[in-house]
Amino acid sequence: MKNQLITILIVAMTLATAWAIRGQFGHEPGAAWAGGIGGLALVLVSKRKDWYTKIFSVAFASAIGWGAGGMMSYGIVVGYGRSSSLPDAFYGLLMLFIIGGLYGILGGGLVGLSLDSTSEKRVNWGCLLSEMVAGGLIGYYLLIVQFEWLMTPPRSEAWALCFGAGMALLWHMARNNFKSPIRVSLFSALGAGFGFAFGNFLQTIGTVMEIQFNMWNVMEYSIGFFGGTGMAYGVFTSVWPVESRVPERWESRLSMMFVFVVIPFLILIKAMGYNTLMERIKDQVNPETTSFLGTLFAGIIIFTVAAIGYYKYLKTKDSFERRDVMVLLIVYFAAYISISYIVSGVFAGRFPLNHQLYWVNFIIILWLTGKQFNPFPGNPKSVMPVNKWLLYLLGIVIIIMFLALISVNTHGVMGGAHERFVN
Repeated sequence: MKNQLITILIVAMTLATAWAIRGQFGHEPGAAWAGGIGGLALVLVSKRKDWYTKIFSVAFASAIGWGAGGMMSYGIVVGYGRSSSLPDAFYGLLMLFIIGGLYGILGGGLVGLSLDSTSEKRVNWGCLLSEMVAGGLIGYYLLIVQFEWLMTPPRSEAWALCFGAGMALLWHMARNNFKSPIRVSLFSALGAGFGFAFGNFLQTIGTVMEIQFNMWNVMEYSIGFFGGTGMAYGVFTSVWPVESRVPERWESRLSMMFVFVVIPFLILIKAMGYNTLMERIKDQVNPETTSFLGTLFAGIIIFTVAAIGYYKYLKTKDSFERRDVMVLLIVYFAAYISISYIVSGVFAGRFPLNHQLYWVNFIIILWLTGKQFNPFPGNPKSVMPVNKWLLYLLGIVIIIMFLALISVNTHGVMGGAHERFVN
């Protein structure tokens, strides 16, 4: 049990650190890079040779699943959580639980399906994608257009798209008897949902206590930590087939290209371009030179990531070993930390404390992964009774209610707070 807890901790810390870094970039590409890192860590600590061979596919699924939620807007909801009104604070934390839960449903569900897809029982990815797109559109039309259940007015209500897609994903898994992926999806949802609500609570308390730290980053770390905990626990306590089929070369090539080439270059274009960096550091000395150096070095790092990923794909062919997965994780993870320095203004002399903590987490994670722990217990499960899921859900909602009650009694009117029910 101790060994399993440590392997779960490794995945939790990895996704938490990556998600905190994601805050420097935001939106879908940033979340996808973080999700890809989480998927790599999960396969690395699994100690399963058959999962090593599908490393690119799992990382791809994790990147798509966790990255899709990046379309959701939650800034206004975070403000509700900082309100001094109990109805508003509870609403804010509860909606963050839903938003975080949608991240987990999509991320955990797709990772679970990628692990459960075998030669004997393959996932029909084309059918699944079509159902999720249709589910997203139907969900948005019903919840937003017809019922007008606006969670984040006047901002985007893309959460309804993710909700519809998530429900379609769960229905597809249930209909096709993918029991273990459902467990992973729901545990990831509970973890990420609680992590987002709890993170907002920590952010509020940290602001009240005047802690000189990036408390927004604490909230991001929280959703990644608890979301990674839920995903890892769901995987390491579920029943999985032993895969004899090696992924087709085109599958691995496509997955590798998306994770190691497309995502990094999207980050380069959207967040590391010369004009973007100029806007961030325009008040610094020599912003032109600083922006040029930042874009140049970011380009070199991202090109290196793509080159190493492609090299590993060519060299290993269908024979991945644990050391190969370790190299991919180190390169992909370290590059994400490095470019976060650049986007935060390292060439302008900025060295935020939270970035040093990223490296501390990175070192601890690598040290723990060298211990070769066996993450699987002797009695894995494939299903859990519905009443237990409802009990877990009810328990988390009650905890969130108490967090809201504590929060409103620690402060008065706060900057960045919003009110929806009490004026």
